[in-house]
Amino acid sequence: MKRIRKYFPYILLILLFIFMIGIWFFVFRYSTHNNYLKVVFLDVGQGDSIYIEAPNGRQMLIDGGPDAKLLSSLAEVMPFADRSIDMIVATHPDADHIGGFPLLIDNYKVTSIIENGADSPSKVFSSLEEKIANKKINKIIARRGMHIILDDKKNIYFDILFPDRDVSKMDSNDGSIVGKLVYGNNSFLLTGDATIYTENLIEWNEKDSTIHSDVLKLGHHGSRTSSSTLWLEKVDPSIAIVSAGKDNRYGHPHKELLDRLLALQIPFLSTAEKGNIIFKSDGKNLVY
Repeated sequence: MKRIRKYFPYILLILLFIFMIGIWFFVFRYSTHNNYLKVVFLDVGQGDSIYIEAPNGRQMLIDGGPDAKLLSSLAEVMPFADRSIDMIVATHPDADHIGGFPLLIDNYKVTSIIENGADSPSKVFSSLEEKIANKKINKIIARRGMHIILDDKKNIYFDILFPDRDVSKMDSNDGSIVGKLVYGNNSFLLTGDATIYTENLIEWNEKDSTIHSDVLKLGHHGSRTSSSTLWLEKVDPSIAIVSAGKDNRYGHPHKELLDRLLALQIPFLSTAEKGNIIFKSDGKNLVY
C-alpha cells in the first residue's frame, strides 16, 4: 500500500499524459476533416452504404448495407468518440440497403431518416420502422426538388432528383431515391438500385447539366439493368463506383455494364477490390 502511495503522483501524471494525447488526437482528426467534404463508399459486402461528412461536421449516411458489417466499416472513417449521425437515407427498402440500419440506430443517435415511401414485408424493414418510431426519429418522404443543405457556409447540398411520384406500387429498384451531392465544382450522383427505367424518368425531368457529375455510383451494384449508355453519356463522370461484394453470386458488376464503361472510357473502382473508397473535396479539387 505504501509503495502505491509512493508512486501515485507518477501514475497520475502518466494517466494525465495519456488523456491529453487522446484530446489532441481527437482535435487533430476533427481539424483535418473540417477542411474537406469527405465521401466514403463503404465496403459492406453485397450492398450499398455511402458516408458523407461536411466540413462543419454534419453527417449523412446513404443506405446501410445488408448487415452488421456497416458498423465496422463506419468505425474506420468516423471519429472514435462520435456516436451520432444527423441523417440517414434509405434509398429503397431492400435488405441489402437497410439491413445494417436497425443495429446502427441501436448504437448511434440518429436525428432524421429519408425514405422513398415504399413498404416491404421483410422482417428487417419492420424492425427498422419500429426502431424509428421508438427512438422518435424524424421521418421524411423523399420527393424530387428537395434541397438538403449539409453545410450552409460552404454551400454543400444534396438535391433529390427522384422519386418524382408515389413509388409505393412500383418495383422496389425502380423507386430508388436518386440524389446529387454538390460542393463547388465537384459533384456525386448517388443512385441506389435505380434501373434504366428510373434513369429515363430522370432524363425526361432534368437538364443534362443537372445530371452531369464527377463521380457516379453505378445503379444496382453494376447490374446490366442499370447505367444505360445514354445515362452514362449524360452523367459523363470522371470515375464510376461499383458497390458490391467480392465474388458475389449475382455476377456484379455485369460484363455488359463493364463493356459500356470501356466503350465510353469511364474508369471505375469497386468496393469489392478496394474496400472503403474515400473521396475528399475542397470544392475545387477532388482527390481519392
